[in-house]
Amino acid sequence: MIVKRKNGYYVLSEKTRRNLGGPYATREEAVKRLRQVEFFKYRTK
Repeated sequence: MIVKRKNGYYVLSEKTRRNLGGPYATREEAVKRLRQVEFFKYRTK
């Protein structure tokens, strides 16, 4: 999920609220990082 804070946009885990990236200046940058996280989440070994 993407959350806006005073420093910028952060990508956080849905369950644990762990930081997965940030701060990003724009929401588009945060969305790009979220797509990267989702891609590697389901990538097979």
